[in-house]
Amino acid sequence: MASKSKIEKQKRNTALVKKFEERRKALKAAGDYEALAKLPRSSSRTRLRRICQLTGRPRGNYRKFQISRIMLRDMALDGLIPGMKKASW
Repeated sequence: MASKSKIEKQKRNTALVKKFEERRKALKAAGDYEALAKLPRSSSRTRLRRICQLTGRPRGNYRKFQISRIMLRDMALDGLIPGMKKASW
């Protein structure tokens, strides 16, 4: 399990991306790359990484639920995800 600080850092970076989103879009459209370079690095959307919102695991994440495959399985078995159940045949 990743540290809680990684999860909090991801939240801060997501807020930063949202804050500068319109400004970055306007600067790109104008072609003003010097002003774009002066913005914070973490305000770029490409610097975000999809991590599990519960554990911070960086791999094996489902976009729809924003959680890792391991947590998805645990939550499904506990009945915490509506409509999802273990397959058996």
